[in-house]
Amino acid sequence: MKKVILFLVFFMSVFFTSCEEVVEVDLDTAPPKLVIEAAINWRKGTSGAQQTIKLTTTTGYFQDEIPIVSGAVVYVKNNANQQFNFTEVPNSGRYVCNNFRPVINETYTLTVIAKGDTYTASETLKSVTPITTVTQYDAGALAGIVVRAFYNDPADVDNYYLYKYVYSNKITSTYYADEDKFYQGNEFFSVSDDEDLKAGDEIEITHYGISKQYYNYMNILVSIAGSNVGGPFQTPPATVRGNIINTTDKSNFPLGYFSLSEIVSRKYTVK
Repeated sequence: MKKVILFLVFFMSVFFTSCEEVVEVDLDTAPPKLVIEAAINWRKGTSGAQQTIKLTTTTGYFQDEIPIVSGAVVYVKNNANQQFNFTEVPNSGRYVCNNFRPVINETYTLTVIAKGDTYTASETLKSVTPITTVTQYDAGALAGIVVRAFYNDPADVDNYYLYKYVYSNKITSTYYADEDKFYQGNEFFSVSDDEDLKAGDEIEITHYGISKQYYNYMNILVSIAGSNVGGPFQTPPATVRGNIINTTDKSNFPLGYFSLSEIVSRKYTVK
């Protein structure tokens, strides 16, 4: 009996050792693309003078670090051809402007010159209405506690919104876009989507006024990634083309989007 057991142990060890093999996965690689995170956000009630644009590139799937792009020329011009220069914080890929002048319904043009290519985009700064009240109700076992942030949509104007919810009990933020097609001129609301909310949890709610084309872009982005996109101003999870074009080589388009929004925020503690 001992001999039989020893033979089985030896056979199994040889069998599983012979089945152990290192498999190398050969992933296709593509040249890095420039990623432009250019969200000009004007918080209602502030000057909006300080703004930041970030430049990085795409990288390999298994790479932990996202490469930054230094030494670029970055500026934004308004309708009056006034230029706002964005200066890099040394070796950071972050380009900062301290004298930006936001004007509602003004059209601005972004220019980025990096590694011999010139990238441009134009967009209009859109307004947003204040959040009037935040409420909660219990939707039962299926949806849990639901939080809503109300506002009054302006009449006779087509408005588009981006809603951002940051939860103290979650790592990622959630986003979704909306249009006032079915509630124009009426009171409406954004709504939470965290079914695990409980008393004491904190939520930061932000509403952005956005353009129609940015609304379309965000709908595509969210449909690919889900609402947990990590931020519309970060590297997209797939090749989603934004409004920025490479005027030097149109086939080598960048990733990212140039947007301008007035924003309002409200913090709320779940009861």
